[in-house]
Amino acid sequence: MPNADDERLLRRAIELSAEALAGGNPPFGSLLAGPDGAVLAEERNTSVTDSDITAHPELKLARWAAASLDREQAAGTTMYTSCQPCGMCTGAIERSGLGRVVYAMSSEELATLKPASAGPFPVPQEHSEGLLTEAGVPVREFYAAP
Repeated sequence: MPNADDERLLRRAIELSAEALAGGNPPFGSLLAGPDGAVLAEERNTSVTDSDITAHPELKLARWAAASLDREQAAGTTMYTSCQPCGMCTGAIERSGLGRVVYAMSSEELATLKPASAGPFPVPQEHSEGLLTEAGVPVREFYAAP
């Protein structure tokens, strides 16, 4: 459920996206706010200037939260982002334990603004399902550890 800070903080995320664009990067910006609405960290997309295809602001904030906040603190945060996070960023957000994500534009809305040449790109896969059952051995060991 949206709260009083949502619109203000979404507008800041949009400002961050404009800053990313002005810096020569794709126009995406995000921030992380605590339960009181105070901004804890801000990021802009820097995938071009950093020559790093993973330099999305959501991923950078998820990494920051995982390194800087304990699980309870992370669960109390809200990420505000100019656009719905991509699959890569969504995975990082889930693993970092952030409490809530609020975005200004959906992936569907973004798709209507992007030329077809901008993606999404198919992921080449040689096999569509697992072939070697022993791949589960180290995973089971990891999750069985005390």
